[in-house]
Amino acid sequence: MIVTRDLTKRYGRLTAVDGVHLDVREGDRYGLLGPNGSGKTTLVRMLLGLVFATRGEIEVLGRPVPRRVGEVLPQIGAMVEGPGAYPHLSGRANLRLFDAAGPGGSRRDRRRRVDEVLERVGLAGVDRRPVRAYSLGMRQRLGLASALLRRPRLLVLDEPTNGLDPRGIREVRDLLTELNANGTTVLLSSHLLAEIDAFCTRVGVMDRGRLVLQEDLATLRRPTGRVVVGSPEPERVVALLDGRVEGRDGHTLTVRHADPAALNAELVAAGIPVTEFAPERRSLEQVVLDMTTTSADRVEAA
Repeated sequence: MIVTRDLTKRYGRLTAVDGVHLDVREGDRYGLLGPNGSGKTTLVRMLLGLVFATRGEIEVLGRPVPRRVGEVLPQIGAMVEGPGAYPHLSGRANLRLFDAAGPGGSRRDRRRRVDEVLERVGLAGVDRRPVRAYSLGMRQRLGLASALLRRPRLLVLDEPTNGLDPRGIREVRDLLTELNANGTTVLLSSHLLAEIDAFCTRVGVMDRGRLVLQEDLATLRRPTGRVVVGSPEPERVVALLDGRVEGRDGHTLTVRHADPAALNAELVAAGIPVTEFAPERRSLEQVVLDMTTTSADRVEAA
């Protein structure tokens, strides 16, 4: 669905995107992660032909971008850097204008499409208030509605849950999951780990313009070869395992062991009570922190 090769964007001496090889496959729920200023939005804008690359190649839906971007845009729904809308018009009027700019269809069909997407994003009861009177969450929902107007094959969303409360975030996640199950590939750019962790199946991590990791989320969550053991008698665990305990926090110990079942049998045979026992898995937060440097918007004291 999306392939880039050595994609680079420079602004004078600043390299915003540096040699990125992105691979978003059909059916993916792909999460693009990274600190603020890592190059995520610039990368997304290049994929849509909104910014021209300094070097490299982009292919979206089998077509080179930006040279043939006009052929693929009708099949893409996108929201980048917040929703765009005419602030003096209502949400419904904005959607009618956006829909009229696309390929044909009767007025009745256009009205039906607008009503359908407003219902799907939770704005079915929208009134004649102008968009400038909307809350940030309502604006985000309106932006998502405009991205869904043409039932796209590919959704490209930049921070789509910004401004939404927890229930709204869950509703958007459920909607995207449904769309993906029906054949829509989703590329979701965000700096919110929980949002990516709950929805995506593959992740790419950006850091200072580079794509430093691209992997299936299930692979990143594989057991680390350690086991987390909780016991009211941690000293006995340390004595029994003879150097295999790599960390301890109160009654919780981290044990290096290749066979959790054998470790459990060893503890039981020794008569050591166990209150917690689970293979250790790396969290997405740990992965991202290991792969990235300090956030670009951090300011240190001199």
